Amino acid sequence: MSTGPQNDWFEKDFYKTLGVSKDASDSEIKKAYRKLARKYHPDANPGNAEAEAKFKEIGQAHQVLSNKESREQYDQVRAMGSGARFSAGAGGAGGAGGGFDDVFSDLFGGGGRTRTRTTYSGGGFGGGSGYGDVPPDLADLLNGFGGGSYGSYGGGYDTGFGGGYSPPVKGGDIKSSTNLSFTEAANGASVKLQMPGGKPLTVRTPIGVKDGQKIRLAGKGKQSPNGGDPGDVILTVHVKPHPVFTRDGDNLRMDLPVSFDEAALGAEVKVPTLGGQPVKVKIPAGTPSGRTLRVRGKGVKTKKGTGDLLVTVEIVAPKNLSKEAKEAVEAYKAATESDDPRAGLLDRAKAS
Repeated sequence: MSTGPQNDWFEKDFYKTLGVSKDASDSEIKKAYRKLARKYHPDANPGNAEAEAKFKEIGQAHQVLSNKESREQYDQVRAMGSGARFSAGAGGAGGAGGGFDDVFSDLFGGGGRTRTRTTYSGGGFGGGSGYGDVPPDLADLLNGFGGGSYGSYGGGYDTGFGGGYSPPVKGGDIKSSTNLSFTEAANGASVKLQMPGGKPLTVRTPIGVKDGQKIRLAGKGKQSPNGGDPGDVILTVHVKPHPVFTRDGDNLRMDLPVSFDEAALGAEVKVPTLGGQPVKVKIPAGTPSGRTLRVRGKGVKTKKGTGDLLVTVEIVAPKNLSKEAKEAVEAYKAATESDDPRAGLLDRAKAS
């Protein structure tokens, strides 16, 4: 007596294979299948023959139960009882009757005990010439099943239902980009993306996102063609430069123009902050151009914390002096004539 794929519907409990109940919904079957397929996929279990066999069984069960018509037919066959078997000949083993065509005659409305000679070719049903003179109703039930071969991982796995089984693949990714102002990037912003098909997708960018940073939105891309996970949306953020501030990690940097007298005598000046009220910064007396002062907690706010504002002093020389201002500068020059800011410079240059 043959025990090939034609006996699978009697001998195998596909619901048990997927770990679901007999009244499981389509979504429950799909979810169970995807979980098991990932677990037993040959790529995740190289050289494991047991996992490989399990993977084939899972694919076989899913292919039957995921199709409404084949699931109904499978349930009918299983309801006939596990004692029924396909026999190789018309009369069955030992002449007890109840052969292959007897088992299905009632299911397809045959009614009596009419004998029909059944032939098979290849390794089972299907595969081109696999039906022989099987009755049309039976051919519908077995349409596309059996035959085939156990292919390579890339070519799919024969599940006993013909044509081979391809493991689930992830859907394609969708790439998009958006432009944010410097302030929007620092504070976070809502961006509306136009997806293929016309349906918009609203995305909230992270606080402190940087220019050129890519944001991956898992599961928002294209659908899988065969039940795998959907793809992702990959959003590239472009940040417009700010006229005053630049980013240095979570810190902000800016150049602060100060007058000569402010730098020489010291002063307290107002400094802008990003999107907030200005703060007062003390310029110590004798501050040289290029010195950086730190204002804590006025940088970019992120989940890790808040950066600082780094203020670099830039002494601005006046271009147009009034008569009184010019006389004052000349008086200062005369008073500090003995002070040479370049003292020793030439000697240090020669020594090197």
